[in-house]
Amino acid sequence: MKQRPCVLVFAGSDPGGGAGIQADNQAIAALGAHPLTVVTVLTAQDNDRVFAVHPVEAELVREQALPLMAKMEIAAVKIGIVGNRANAEAIAGIIVELRRRQPDLPVVLDPVLASGHGDALAAEEAVQALAPLLALTTVVTPNLPEAVALSHGEPDVERQAGILLQQGCGHVLIKGGHGEGVQVANRWFAAGDGHTWTWPRLPGSFHGSGCTLASALAAQLARGHGMRVALDTAQAYCQRALENAYAIAEGQSIPDRVGTKFKENV
Repeated sequence: MKQRPCVLVFAGSDPGGGAGIQADNQAIAALGAHPLTVVTVLTAQDNDRVFAVHPVEAELVREQALPLMAKMEIAAVKIGIVGNRANAEAIAGIIVELRRRQPDLPVVLDPVLASGHGDALAAEEAVQALAPLLALTTVVTPNLPEAVALSHGEPDVERQAGILLQQGCGHVLIKGGHGEGVQVANRWFAAGDGHTWTWPRLPGSFHGSGCTLASALAAQLARGHGMRVALDTAQAYCQRALENAYAIAEGQSIPDRVGTKFKENV
């Protein structure tokens, strides 16, 4: 029987199905891997606003992950909302355990600090909550406001990336969706490497686009693709999902992660 590589996901639950673990499941499966999901946060939200955030106890985060780690081979880790510092520390401990067996285990961190409307997504200061994870991250995928926050207010994109690389992140992808102009520029930074992709800016706004990209990237890395190929494929898939987005109510549209017809160019 054909076996799919597994991606261990730590993220929040979105009852509306547009973002969080619900989005991660769809994107990871669409890119040929299998999601193993650990809930870090329960939320009350719709496709626009977040009304409440309830972090899961750190011990329960660990308890959810342990049986999966014991039986399944984890090929990549994807981290979304952690909720608080205790959960970040629990996840960091799990990654350290996994890397004793798999030193090169890829870890994708989507540093979700707020909803698209600006609603907080952590029970405490979100940047400080993420601190234990940055040194363990293979690739971090902030949008423009998140990159400013994670670099303590630095306005220059190249310096933002430099600060994150100095903190231990192996690769930085700063997404340009919050910028202006007819093109979205996503900029990849790594020691001795880098690239800029441009994509047509689409009208409207989308719920869960960051989750879609980070999860697709984790799936590609889980399948053994190199970083450049994984970034190429994940962005192309995400762009197609946004082009095919659909409405469930007034407000942000939902990327079509399932119905999108996508073929990897690898």
